[in-house]
Amino acid sequence: MKRVAILQSSYIPWKGYFDLMGQVDEFILYDDAQFTKRDWRNRNQIKTKDGVLWLTIPVHVKGLFTQAIKDVEISDASWGDKHFKTIAAAYARAPYFREYRDMLEELYRGSRSLRLSEANRRFIDAFAGLLGIRTKVSWSMDYFLPEGRVERLVALCQQAGATAYLSGPAAKDYIDPALFADAGIDLSYMDYGGYPEYPQLYPPFTHHVSVIDLIFSVGSAAPEYLAHAGKPAVTS
Repeated sequence: MKRVAILQSSYIPWKGYFDLMGQVDEFILYDDAQFTKRDWRNRNQIKTKDGVLWLTIPVHVKGLFTQAIKDVEISDASWGDKHFKTIAAAYARAPYFREYRDMLEELYRGSRSLRLSEANRRFIDAFAGLLGIRTKVSWSMDYFLPEGRVERLVALCQQAGATAYLSGPAAKDYIDPALFADAGIDLSYMDYGGYPEYPQLYPPFTHHVSVIDLIFSVGSAAPEYLAHAGKPAVTS
């Protein structure tokens, strides 16, 4: 059996993103999808002493209402330096910040691409490696895409040789299970419930922040807080 998941790239994603990645054989970054403003594509949250803070990569959007994520360009080349300084200030007291500080600084200061997709991929690959995730990561652009929202997902699975597709739960609103059944592909949905809490700076605890919060808080034990904590529920 080969299980595939398909999601848009996101900026320093939360732990559930990597949990999903770790449960499949191939993770396809669907950056042919349309870019949506005020979404996770170019922003995410961290914890600070003053509460949750959004970090946003500035991008060109004026007049580009239908651009795909893969075509989105970063509008300020100094964004990485600014974000690193903000993260360093917020997590200076975290137990494992010093252990990962140099790695994180290199990720930010070495990010030269002005393509949002490439910047996102840089961080996704790095954090997947820290979490011990060895899943193959590919681009939707590596495959042929037909017309139709769900038809594209099925086609990507078929071209990747998938016999099973693990979807995010939000897709239940639009996925037609019959299309997967007709293609002989088992369809299941990720359940993000049941994650254990960890010692987190600045209560109250929240799960929905960037994975860097988990890594700075528990270090090499981070995989224990996501590995199969969210179980995929197979559809009928």
